[in-house]
Amino acid sequence: MPAFALEKGRQRWCEELRTLAAEQLHPLARKGEPGRINRPLVAALGAAGLLERLFGAGALDLCLMRESLAYGCTEAETALALQGLGSYPLVQAGTPEQRKRLLPEVIAGRAVAAFALSEPDAGSDAAALALAAEPDAAGWRLSGEKCWISNAPEADFYTVFARTTEGAGARGISAFLVPADRPGLTGSALDMLSPHPIGALTFAGVPVTRDDLLGGPDRGFRVAMNTLNLFRPSVGAFAVGMAQSALDATLAHTASRTAFGGPLKDLQAVAHQVAEMATRTEAARLLVYAAASAYDAGADGIAKRSAMAKMFATETAQYVVDAAVQLHGARALQRGHLLEHLYREVRAPRIYEGATEVQRTIIAKELYG
Repeated sequence: MPAFALEKGRQRWCEELRTLAAEQLHPLARKGEPGRINRPLVAALGAAGLLERLFGAGALDLCLMRESLAYGCTEAETALALQGLGSYPLVQAGTPEQRKRLLPEVIAGRAVAAFALSEPDAGSDAAALALAAEPDAAGWRLSGEKCWISNAPEADFYTVFARTTEGAGARGISAFLVPADRPGLTGSALDMLSPHPIGALTFAGVPVTRDDLLGGPDRGFRVAMNTLNLFRPSVGAFAVGMAQSALDATLAHTASRTAFGGPLKDLQAVAHQVAEMATRTEAARLLVYAAASAYDAGADGIAKRSAMAKMFATETAQYVVDAAVQLHGARALQRGHLLEHLYREVRAPRIYEGATEVQRTIIAKELYG
């Protein structure tokens, strides 16, 4: 069997996910309001068993889910991924009581989770975060701001990373589970290019206790990095799904669109462009599958592989979607066209969960280390 070829069972599962995304999830996504949590869509993911599968899946199955859903409904893919990102710290580091209380609600799609790491002055440099966890008699009080937080300010609970030890860099960060109704916690939505729910949070002495702590005091940065190492290849899978969707639309368009006396596909400039799009998409897919398979196998070099997959796949998707828009012409710029939608969606993954430049830094550090 060729390396990273999927067995027939997984191939059938991916086909089923594409059909589910196109026929059931996409209509729900269209009824949602851009920039807001689509709770019926999240509930549908739960009813379909995908949120439960999310937490039982390895990295490869996570990638297959994200790629397949992205192909047919990017909003469903994003809703699934954000539930995973916000809840995986609970899965890996939560106490039995914390998991028992929250995970069934997340899996059913009744509770929406969020991952609150980035700050106005600490995005790519996550170890520089400044949200203060100040000790008090009951535990800590959180004071400061978070920004560019997916699912904020409408999530039901947040995995919040705060500084418990000053001057300790990454070694002074702790993770907390913070319900949205805690006193002193407020937020506002941000109007972004992509239609995702993203917002800012303000913490004005928000109380947290040891019962809210994830993974122990000053161990939060490891919780955050373990989460990102799992999800970075799957961001690449999201990108591959969008690239494949744009590529397939381009194949159909260039085969049927007539210009200069024949179909566009007969023009060498067009055919070579499509060949390049297809080759880069397949290369990105294989790099994502390789990183995910290495993660599942517990292989060495996970940080490097994850960074390579995330960087290459997101940059490839940007290239493929842009080329698809060019080959479609003005129709692709119309509001509501698939490529107009993908063009807005594809830009953000090159930035979030570590921008391309950060991924290159990680790769170089691992190579020279």
